[in-house]
Amino acid sequence: MERSASTLASSGLTGEPQAGGTQPAGVWGRSVLHRSTLARHALLLACYLTAGVALTWPRALYLAGRLPATRDSGGYVWGFWWVAQQVSHAGNPWFTTDLAAPVGAQLAYHTLMPLPGLLMTPVTLVFGPSATYNLLSIACPGLLCYAMYRAARLWLPTVDAIAAGAFFGLSYSLAWRSWYEVNLALGAVFLPMALEAAVRLSRRPGPRRAVVLGVVVAAALLTDQESAVLAVVLAGLALLPWLWRQPTAAKLGLVLLAGAVAVVAASPQIIAMAGQSATGGASIPRYDLTQSYVGSGSSLVQLFAPSPRLAGYGLGGLASFYYKGRAAMVVTGYGTTLTLAALAGLAVAWRRRAARLLGMLWLGCSLLALGPVPWIYTGHSTPLAARWHNALVSMAMPYTWFVRIPGLANFREADRFTALGLVPAALLAGAMVGWLRTRAKPTAARGVLAVLLALAALEAGWSGNPAGHRPIGAMPTAMPRLDGPIAADHSGSIVVDVPFGIRGGLPVTGGAFPPETMVLATADGHPLADAFVSRIPRQTLDGIRRQPFYAALMNAQGGPDRTSNATIQAARRNAQAIDIGWVLDWTDNHAVSRLLQRTGFTPAYRVGRVTVYRSTAPAAHHSSGVDSRRALTQQRPRFSGTLDGP
Repeated sequence: MERSASTLASSGLTGEPQAGGTQPAGVWGRSVLHRSTLARHALLLACYLTAGVALTWPRALYLAGRLPATRDSGGYVWGFWWVAQQVSHAGNPWFTTDLAAPVGAQLAYHTLMPLPGLLMTPVTLVFGPSATYNLLSIACPGLLCYAMYRAARLWLPTVDAIAAGAFFGLSYSLAWRSWYEVNLALGAVFLPMALEAAVRLSRRPGPRRAVVLGVVVAAALLTDQESAVLAVVLAGLALLPWLWRQPTAAKLGLVLLAGAVAVVAASPQIIAMAGQSATGGASIPRYDLTQSYVGSGSSLVQLFAPSPRLAGYGLGGLASFYYKGRAAMVVTGYGTTLTLAALAGLAVAWRRRAARLLGMLWLGCSLLALGPVPWIYTGHSTPLAARWHNALVSMAMPYTWFVRIPGLANFREADRFTALGLVPAALLAGAMVGWLRTRAKPTAARGVLAVLLALAALEAGWSGNPAGHRPIGAMPTAMPRLDGPIAADHSGSIVVDVPFGIRGGLPVTGGAFPPETMVLATADGHPLADAFVSRIPRQTLDGIRRQPFYAALMNAQGGPDRTSNATIQAARRNAQAIDIGWVLDWTDNHAVSRLLQRTGFTPAYRVGRVTVYRSTAPAAHHSSGVDSRRALTQQRPRFSGTLDGP
């Protein structure tokens, strides 16, 4: 019983490892143990992957040729395609003129995921970028479970660590991100990895383990920048007690070595980010940025309420508590079962310093996730209210100060701290499982444990569209009837989808184009006028607005200005100059149709609700049009520098 209450290490986050049994003597014995260990880990990973597939069903069926119908999904598919193209042609993936053509966009702050894209390039080239995206989405819950298991095993016995891994990787909020925001789900894999690497460094300091920590942080940065920030925070907190006790130059040197390795390994991403920042491509107007802070937090109810996943089992009454808080674009929270299990784990291991530190980390992450304006139930309060760039915020909330730390202003989504909060919550829940497993009255304790795990399974995972949540449909990975004639045209002309717009981060311009748009661009290979970019450079927006054809098109979509004959003629000349060859109109907007026909486009064919227009310019024009478009691109200022340019 005493052992069960001390499943967490006694010396904080850097306590002694669990006993691993007797080491066999001799080389042959070590070889047998190594093979046996690999087999156990492979079996556990397979079990986690299977559980992830089951609890995110029917996501696995999307491998047959579907995608979630969101612009994020289209952006991921295009990103995997772009990275594979650049890798296979030794190009620079952090800049493109194939989006927002002919102006182009810097992609250093985009959800490009260069490391996963690089590793999955063979799959992308053979099976297509949609297959890469679907495979990673399906595998992500299992990978999250296994990464958390490895970290938990540093303090917990095997069974309890397995439970901690499941609490983390199968949580409904990370499963939702695996469905729809795979960059954040993959980025969360590096949170327990960073914790494990930092703790191993503190227990057995050495250059090799410092290098491992640096590589983990670099991999996080090459996957998702905000997740890298969270990984650095977690690793720093794990190393802090070790550094604080008997600080030495050797300890500091190992930390600096880890930092240097991270910088070197992630240097392409860092250089691209620095280049984009230097040209103003990462800046957001202060008012827009502050307003995004205000709307980015979870509510207290959403953090701890029963999962909306319960609606899929006919328990919509319980699931509705999740929606009593503020409206949310994403699904975030811990769930009631994990919350109760973590609180119980904190109680039974309270005497252990590690448990108290984990509890403080969980509390801190939860407070940060509330954002600068805390919502409690159905409304918000603003203690110590103050105006910040014309937005009302609470000076009592940690997030208000967090984003003022130099370099962290672009951390715009407060609710993403729930992913970090899941790490201590899962570890504490694993401790609770161990306490129940080893109780003196096993029958009653095992009954409670069975009920706990059954409730956790009900809240785990994500099935797509539970009742009460905004519906997200599916779209095909290919539309050959619509895109086939465009793919057969090898002129390299620009394709425009209507509604036309540059969407994603702040600010945006134009309309919200269909989610299929960027998926089609990977099939036809033409430069795309539209773009979905996480951080839209100011130069991209300014360059698009200066194109007369795009300006007239956005006005026809519902802009306030009248389109004069002179504007029409300028738009016609501009469309020919930058070589716009195709326009896909998804709207049946009469104003757009009139504009297209007056600027040199004629209906070529129609598929479903989409009318495809083709340029009536002479065929010989297209080759010179490509040269004209390249000339316009080459005339841009520093925006197309070394790693910022093509």
